[in-house]
Amino acid sequence: MSELRYWGNPQLEHLHARYTGTIHPDTTKHEWATHQHRDTAAAIVANGALLTYNSIADGESRARTKFRVCERMIQPCGPPPKQQEMI
Repeated sequence: MSELRYWGNPQLEHLHARYTGTIHPDTTKHEWATHQHRDTAAAIVANGALLTYNSIADGESRARTKFRVCERMIQPCGPPPKQQEMI
């Protein structure tokens, strides 16, 4: 079991360094939701068929839909909540 702990931690650190969206025990609900929304928006922009589907459903051009989705990636869940100070 100690070998798993020894080898598991560097692998986990490597994953966090490589994939910024991977969560860790200190991830807040807001950070998690923000990552999910940004991943979804990136998938919509990257996939031409999905972008076309969304643009037809919204009744907009593809360029306008792409702009709107990219703009939403800035703060997809609104501003982050204020941090409470630990006493």
